[in-house]
Amino acid sequence: MKDVRILAVNPGSTSTKIAVYQNSDPIFLKNIKHTSEELAPFPKITDQFDLRKNVILEQLQAADMQINDLQAVVGRGGLLKPIPSGIYEVNEKMISDLKASPFGEHASNLGGLIAHDLIKALPNARAYIVDPIVVDEFDDIARISGHPLFQRLSIFHALNQKAVAREYARSIRRKYEELNLIVVHLGGGITIGAHRKGRVIDVNQGLDGEGPFSPERSGTLPVMDLVRLCFSGKYSEKEVQKMVKGEGGLVAYLGTNNAYDVEKMVDAGNAEAELVYHAMAYQVAKYIGEMYTVLKCDVDAILITGGIAYDKGFVNWIQERVYKLAPTHIYPGEDEMRALAINGLMVVRGELTVMEYS
Repeated sequence: MKDVRILAVNPGSTSTKIAVYQNSDPIFLKNIKHTSEELAPFPKITDQFDLRKNVILEQLQAADMQINDLQAVVGRGGLLKPIPSGIYEVNEKMISDLKASPFGEHASNLGGLIAHDLIKALPNARAYIVDPIVVDEFDDIARISGHPLFQRLSIFHALNQKAVAREYARSIRRKYEELNLIVVHLGGGITIGAHRKGRVIDVNQGLDGEGPFSPERSGTLPVMDLVRLCFSGKYSEKEVQKMVKGEGGLVAYLGTNNAYDVEKMVDAGNAEAELVYHAMAYQVAKYIGEMYTVLKCDVDAILITGGIAYDKGFVNWIQERVYKLAPTHIYPGEDEMRALAINGLMVVRGELTVMEYS
């Protein structure tokens, strides 16, 4: 079978990860860091487009990566309208929505934009996004919030959750679409999804902080206390938004968004750090229990992934509360670059149907 080369592009808030894959093997990986000073001049995230695209090209050139023979450039999907899981070719409607950001700003919005721009100089390549954070497979009952002015939304780590779920299914020689799984992503934000036969029918909206508190998000807060704070006159709207997302969670309690730093505090005997960190695990376990009921207590496995999953002590705190629900399997870190590349490879080989964003 002819070799296929894929470029994967994954923009994050302070980094841009790129990878070149030949078939299913990575031949170049780079995590490009962006300082706050570099990003400060740009009022909107999409204003960072030229900076991010140019540094990608510089890194590929420095590594002597020949990109003319690329057959696909696959970007991380951004805040688009709610869409089903799958791989989408970047089209004009998607570009318009990513630029205008009517559904919100996020660094991942740059993924499709950069992919589309790069293929202009590549004669044989097409641009795609895969499983963006707005993947929506909710049952209607999951959308009901408790008041008609508010609707629960599906915004989560879809790319990594789906990739880990499929990896687990392969490991037991089953199809993802045959299994009921609870998938926990432990990162700067935390999301816990109920995967029923290949569809995520419920998940906490981790982007804005619904669910457990996390390194940077306050999680679901006492509602009336939050209302009173908002109308106290002490804080602006932006200040409250930062409390909820960006300066909440571990940042608010312990002054750091680095879970590894908190792990070291705990190991050094810091009682406050242990209480707060343990409380975060406690809340994660509670939401696993919530998703267990969503799946009507029929769960094949609980999968825990993300950067914090490297911390065995933190994972043990979760496991000791959920071990009777279903077997637990740990997938530390995230493999979003591989997920992007493999989806691109499968499309080039005709093994996946490309979906249209409209």
